[in-house]
Amino acid sequence: MSPAPGSNRGALPGQLVLFALLLAAAGLLLPLHGGDWWPAPPPARRGWLAALLGAAWLALTLACLRSGRSGQASVADTGDAVLVAWASQTGFAASLAERSAAMLRAGGRDVVLLPLEQVDPARLAATRQALFVASTTGEGDPPDHALRFLRQMEAGGDLSRLQYALLALGDRSYAGFCAFGRQLDGWLRGHGARPLFDLVEVDNADEAALRRWQYGVGRIGGDTAGIDWSAPAYTPWRLVERRLLNPGSQGGPVHALSLQPVSGALPDWKPGDIAEIGPRNPPDQVDAWLARTGLDPQAQVDAGSGSEALAALLSRSVLPDAEDSRDLSPQELAKRVRTLPHREYSIASIPAEGRLQLLVREMYRADGTPGLGSGWLCRHAQVGGTIDLRLRANPGFHPPASELPLVLVGNGTGIAGLRAHLAARIAAGARRNWLLFGERNASCDLFFGEDLRRWQDAGWLERMDLAFSREDDRAYVQDRLRAARAELVAWVDQGATLLVCGSADTMAPAVDAVLAGILGTERRDALREQGRYRRDVY
Repeated sequence: MSPAPGSNRGALPGQLVLFALLLAAAGLLLPLHGGDWWPAPPPARRGWLAALLGAAWLALTLACLRSGRSGQASVADTGDAVLVAWASQTGFAASLAERSAAMLRAGGRDVVLLPLEQVDPARLAATRQALFVASTTGEGDPPDHALRFLRQMEAGGDLSRLQYALLALGDRSYAGFCAFGRQLDGWLRGHGARPLFDLVEVDNADEAALRRWQYGVGRIGGDTAGIDWSAPAYTPWRLVERRLLNPGSQGGPVHALSLQPVSGALPDWKPGDIAEIGPRNPPDQVDAWLARTGLDPQAQVDAGSGSEALAALLSRSVLPDAEDSRDLSPQELAKRVRTLPHREYSIASIPAEGRLQLLVREMYRADGTPGLGSGWLCRHAQVGGTIDLRLRANPGFHPPASELPLVLVGNGTGIAGLRAHLAARIAAGARRNWLLFGERNASCDLFFGEDLRRWQDAGWLERMDLAFSREDDRAYVQDRLRAARAELVAWVDQGATLLVCGSADTMAPAVDAVLAGILGTERRDALREQGRYRRDVY
C-alpha cells in the first residue's frame, strides 16, 4: 500500500530538531561524569538531573510520535485526498486501483489507496472524492475480503458530500455480470453520493472499457502520460505435451497440458497464480471467412505490432461481419478488428517442476461447437507449436504460512490450483495437508491421481477424502466435508486455512453453506475476513 503524498512533509525539520536536542542532551550529560569517561558513574548528587533529562527525552519522543501519526492521517481526515478503494478476488482490480492512484499522484493529487474492507462509512462521509474498483466473483458475489464493508453498508450514513466514480469488473458469461459493482453503485447513490461520471463496466478486461475509465480519471486530475493501461504482451510458449486424462468419463474430456517458454528461462510464479491464454480461432473458420470476403490470406498488414499475414491477424481477432468487410482493404480491416479476449486458467505446477502445467476441460457452445479457449488448447493448437501466454499474480489465493495446517477443497478442474499448493507445501516440508475432492467417476476422473496417491503414501497428504457423484455411493465434496465435521473444527481451531477451487455455481455455494452449518455464519465470515477461507471459483 502506498502512502499518500505529503504525509511525511514535516518529517525532515522534525528530525533536525530532534538531532539538535540529542546533541544538547549529550552536552548536558558530559559534566555529570566525575571520573574517566568509561565506566565511571555520575555523582549521586547529580542523579536528579539525569532523571530529569530522561523524562524530557521520553516526553519529546511521545510528542513526535503523536505528531507523526496526526500528520499521516491529516490528508484523509480532512477529505482533501482522493480515496481509491478496491475489492479484488484475483488481484486484477487491485492492480487497476494502483494504476488509477498513480495517475492521480502524477497529476498532483493526494491519494489514499485502501482495500475496501478498510473503508468505513465515517471515512466516506468525510471524503470529497473517491474512486472504487470492484470485481465480482462467482455468480455475482463480492470478493471475500469485502465482507466487512458489506456489513458496514447496512449502517448507511449521509454521503451527500461524496463524489465518486466506479469501475466494475466482471464476465458476461456469468448471470451476475458486475453484480457487486452495481450493488455498490446503487448503495452509494442511495445514500446521496454523486457520480463524477457514469459507471464503467468491464467485460473480461476489455481494453476499450478500461480506456473509458482512464479518460474519466484524467478528467478529475489524473495525468495519463506514462501510465500504461494496455494488457501486458503475451509471450510465446511451446506446447510440449497434451494428454487426455479421462477417457470414458461421463463428463467432458479433460486434458493436461505442459508448456515451456520458447526462449529464456522459466519465469517465477506462486501457487494460485493465473495463466492468461491468448486463444485463436479455428483455422477452418478463418479460411471460410476469408473465402466469403475474397480477401487475400497472405496480404501483409500491420495492426500495430509489425507486419504479418492477414490470416495470422484474423486467427487471434474477433471476426467481423463478412458482408460488411468486402469493400475494405486488408490494411483497413486490420485497423478495425479487435483482439479475442483472453482466457484464464489456474496453474497446476510450481516452477521447481520445470514446466507450466494446465488442466483444461473441453467446453461447448449451445450449437455444440467447442468453446473458444478450450477448443484452441485442446483441439486446434499443435503439440510442438506455440501458445500466446502471460502470467498474472493472484495474491488472494497465494499460500498461507507453511507451518499452519491447510485444508484444500475442490471439484473438477479446480484440482489444478490445489495441486500447485500441495506441490509447494511439499517443497516447503509442510505435512499438515488435507484434500477433499469431488468428480464424476472414480475410475477415470481422479486427475493427478498418481501424484496424490504417492504424496499420501509418503505422508505429505495427511488426509484425502474423495467423492464421486456417478458411483453407487453417490456423493459430492460437500457431503464429505459435512461428514468430517469434528475433524474440520479441530483443524480450524489449530489455525488451518481453507482454500476452495472449482465450480462457482454448484460446488462453491454448497461448500459455503456446509461451512456455515459446521462453524456458524459468524465464524465462517471471520475466517474470510482473516484470509483463512479463500476461494478461486469460476
